[in-house]
Amino acid sequence: MAGGARAFTAVLTRPDGQSAGLSAQLAEAGCDVLEFPLIDIAPVDDPAPLDAAFATLDRYALVIFVSPNAIDRALAQYGAIWPNALPVGVVGPGSVAALERHGIAAPAHRVIAPQAPADGGVPHYDSENLFASIEAAFGGAQALAAKRVLIVRGDGGREWLAERLREAGADVTLVAAYRRVVPEPRVGAWERVHALLAGAPHAWLVTSSEGVRNLHELARTHLNDAEIEALKHAPLVTPHPRIEQTARALGFDRITLTGAGDERIVRAFRTMADEAVQPATAAPVTKRMTDTNDSKSVASQPAAASAPPSSPPYPAQSPARRGSSAALWFVVVVLGCAAGVGAYALNRKVDRLDATFVARQKALDAQTAETRMKTEQALAGTHQVDTQLAQLDGKLADAQSAQQALQQQYQDLSRNRDAWMLEEVDQMLSGASQQLQLTGNTQLALIALQNADARLATSQSAQAVTVRKALAQDIEKLKAAPSADLTGLAIKLDDAIAKIDALPLSGEAIVPHAAPKAAPADAASPVAADTPRWKVWWHDFSAGLGEQLKGLVQVRRIDNADAMLASPDQGYFVRENVKLRLLTARLSLLARNDGAMKADLHAAQASLGKYFDQASKDTQTVQDLLRQVDGASLTVAVPNLNTSLNAVQQFKSRG
Repeated sequence: MAGGARAFTAVLTRPDGQSAGLSAQLAEAGCDVLEFPLIDIAPVDDPAPLDAAFATLDRYALVIFVSPNAIDRALAQYGAIWPNALPVGVVGPGSVAALERHGIAAPAHRVIAPQAPADGGVPHYDSENLFASIEAAFGGAQALAAKRVLIVRGDGGREWLAERLREAGADVTLVAAYRRVVPEPRVGAWERVHALLAGAPHAWLVTSSEGVRNLHELARTHLNDAEIEALKHAPLVTPHPRIEQTARALGFDRITLTGAGDERIVRAFRTMADEAVQPATAAPVTKRMTDTNDSKSVASQPAAASAPPSSPPYPAQSPARRGSSAALWFVVVVLGCAAGVGAYALNRKVDRLDATFVARQKALDAQTAETRMKTEQALAGTHQVDTQLAQLDGKLADAQSAQQALQQQYQDLSRNRDAWMLEEVDQMLSGASQQLQLTGNTQLALIALQNADARLATSQSAQAVTVRKALAQDIEKLKAAPSADLTGLAIKLDDAIAKIDALPLSGEAIVPHAAPKAAPADAASPVAADTPRWKVWWHDFSAGLGEQLKGLVQVRRIDNADAMLASPDQGYFVRENVKLRLLTARLSLLARNDGAMKADLHAAQASLGKYFDQASKDTQTVQDLLRQVDGASLTVAVPNLNTSLNAVQQFKSRG
């Protein structure tokens, strides 16, 4: 079989450098190997996101590598020792081996990967099984809620795993460690592909859906229609049902699903090689069987012919014996031919049965894999539905609590309108009463009572009528209450304060600034006409000198000797002291403190009489203003609102 199997070629489409082990196993199985990469691995254009993620590995609870390429590229760029406490999730045994090459292996590190079924079934290494393994390792995907998960992959790719982790509440970060590009195969590789598609037995290995799509695109560019048709009918070997679905969607119709692992792939190629060799070897076997029978027949005939003639004892029986011998040999030849034909037919039937069995086995494996995948998807969907139901239960509980709160608020708002109205009127009356007691402002209190009466006018209840009667009594009391003109008195105090700085002190001399009187013209003319000029001049000089001497000394009566001793600086402080007294009196006036106001006014009046010139008109004006303010009475009896307040409290206590 080895010599014939060399004619069978296995076309490997993995990226360069990733098929060495598989090529060696296929060579040992007797298959030729053609490496025809359909995907090329290139560095990412911007490695900054990957570097930033690896710089903060301590923030992540789990790191997932989706392929050996992601492991090799990312860890080569990382260049440091992997933290022992950080779990690593991978999809299949190839990724586990890649981790071991970089020194990440159990038991020193925690590696999470799908395991082969315990019943010996076909293992599936994909995102669905990895998610199930993560759930088993963490005791449920909910254990990753609010934790950060890093997924290292190529550019693009499936979002299924990231979406499931996000649905479980994890904070997922996706970074690209490499990018996949479509390579341009070598001319020699295309020549071998043309030769294989011309009729040489071969099979293609495709390990990714993207590789199938790249093969389809490359075929449309480099192959003619006949070769494309031959390629669509060429055997394809794939380890995953999803790749099989992609290939069938693109028109490939001879697909063998092996499951993950190089051993399963090698076994599938060996089976195909045997099937390709059997039709070529079946015809020679049949020919040998026929030739053997014919040689026996031919050898027998010369033996019979070369037998020495003997003298039979019964000469009459010799012709009959020759006829029976020829018939016997004819029967032997016919039986030999029939046996050869039967053996050939049986061999063909066995081959067909084997092919049917293999096809059925492949179909069963594909159905089993598809069923398993659908079951896992259904299980994942069930988990997702359970999570959503739990979330809906929480939202329903929140909605019920909110509904109860709204119902309670509605009941509170549905209370008697009259009770709410009485509460509002009570607040208005309480505020008006406090304002009236503090400031004595009857106008504001009157406005508040009138507003309360207008509010009660909207109700026709007996309670409202009774309270309105009490309000009418208090309104009449407020209207009849006398009020002091606080504003006018405050203005008078302001005028007095403004005049203090201009008042003369008792010790200050008053210098009048009067214009000199002109001599009458009729009186001067006779003097000028009758007397000499020098006498006129002397008369004017002596009169002016006399006036000056009269104003040089003034005699005034001052009853307080301290007023004469006040210097100009002390006069400033005297004026300021009087102004402070008047300002304090003004504050007491506004506060309706009659005693304090009169005490300050009396002190200011005493200072005016003691230190200021009583003959000054300004001093007299200020004293007159102070007497007017002092004469006003602030002790006005402020009415209360007890009648209205008692009426409201009475009906509130009943309700």
